[in-house]
Amino acid sequence: MASKAWVCAAAGAALLLSSAPAAAGDADDLSARELATQAKDHLLDVESVHLKLTDRGADARTSGTQPTSMDLSLDQAGDCVGTMRMGSDGGSVEIVKQGDEVWMKPDTAFWKAQVPGSEGDAVAKLFGNRYIHGSTDDAMLKGMADICDLTAFQKDVDTAGPSGDTPLTKGEETTVDDTRVIPLKGSEDGMRTTLYVTSDAPHRLVSATQKGAGTDMTLAFTDYDKPVPTKTPPAEDSVEVGKLREELESV
Repeated sequence: MASKAWVCAAAGAALLLSSAPAAAGDADDLSARELATQAKDHLLDVESVHLKLTDRGADARTSGTQPTSMDLSLDQAGDCVGTMRMGSDGGSVEIVKQGDEVWMKPDTAFWKAQVPGSEGDAVAKLFGNRYIHGSTDDAMLKGMADICDLTAFQKDVDTAGPSGDTPLTKGEETTVDDTRVIPLKGSEDGMRTTLYVTSDAPHRLVSATQKGAGTDMTLAFTDYDKPVPTKTPPAEDSVEVGKLREELESV
């Protein structure tokens, strides 16, 4: 049920986060490539992080099955908690994953967009404001569970993009969400990417933007190594995924 739009943003960031020799020192003493390398190293080593994707591109805005925004805390163990909103009034869904258990709580618009025809109306009415609960082995929940995989995200960042020859421009210090950052700008195949890396060491990625024909994405990073909340929805607020499957078969 879910699209990995955030992987596209990761690939855009990888344009600038390509491998280069590591360096140490203050931001003033480092080149754009050295700052990008340090930011990449921190992102690849982090055990947990909070990601916030905003996609203003035409494809996302007109698609009822592609996210226009995602707000997730996730870790290398595959646990996560957060929300996702679809374009074209495709609704939103809350997601919680702990271990091999998954809970998702779609709103009415999401159900109607994901389940076509009268079935969508019936399912939305039946399940209301409750979570659908099941395991990561269930085909209906696997797509949602996959977005919780920080390790896969880190692999995409590590392997996507060119070899690191993309020229980078180091901009003047500015602020993003009250954090002092250095903008690093580059472009490839008509796509313009800007990374905002913390001025102070350790030099971490605060946000990345990618713009071009039909593309306008922002991916923000906060709460490096902050544990993902472990609270899960109570049983009385949840419905087993098997019940959903029975309902879809009976409508």
